[in-house]
Amino acid sequence: MSNQIIFTSEAPAPIGPYSQAVLAGNTLYVSGQIALDPDTGELINENITEETHAVMKNMEAILRAADFGFGDVVKCTIFIRDMGQFGTINEAYGQYFKQNPPARETVEVSKLPKNVNVEISCMAVKN
Repeated sequence: MSNQIIFTSEAPAPIGPYSQAVLAGNTLYVSGQIALDPDTGELINENITEETHAVMKNMEAILRAADFGFGDVVKCTIFIRDMGQFGTINEAYGQYFKQNPPARETVEVSKLPKNVNVEISCMAVKN
């Protein structure tokens, strides 16, 4: 089985030596996404709700590029800078997983790339 690198211009280009996603067999591994506008490279972080939606839209673009969707996501990891924002992030995030939400952990960290407030990665599986 060979791995397939997934790239779409509809999501931000990687800011380091990694791929947006890697498809290994029927499993897609999506790298952590932050709220960068894919067209301008500017951060979308006026508030945590807007920032979370931007992250999820970037993730959605990558999933779509590999012919996956949020219904295929089995696991997410959320990194946040302030656990006090958990409820607001959770509310925005939850809008993308209306039924059968994936497994998940949420971890507070001291710093994230470009000093964003939230970064989310996921794994998706096609049966």
